[in-house]
Amino acid sequence: MRKWWDDFMTFRRFITPQIMPVIFWVGVFIAVVRGIVDIVWGARLHNPQLITGGIFTLFLGPIFVRMLCEWFLTFFRE
Repeated sequence: MRKWWDDFMTFRRFITPQIMPVIFWVGVFIAVVRGIVDIVWGARLHNPQLITGGIFTLFLGPIFVRMLCEWFLTFFRE
């Protein structure tokens, strides 16, 4: 435990790469739920733009989240 704390305090160990998978899955969950909600609301309101946006969010949202996470991790590679 002491070595981990020393590495953490001297910035030899980064916490961002360790929490990035959690951030990724939370982002994917949000994108998928948002896409489904937009599709349902678009269908209820008879709004084809909202339905189309929901479909794009549903499929492209997780890819965009992955790209952002990978881009962010490039700053923390050892």
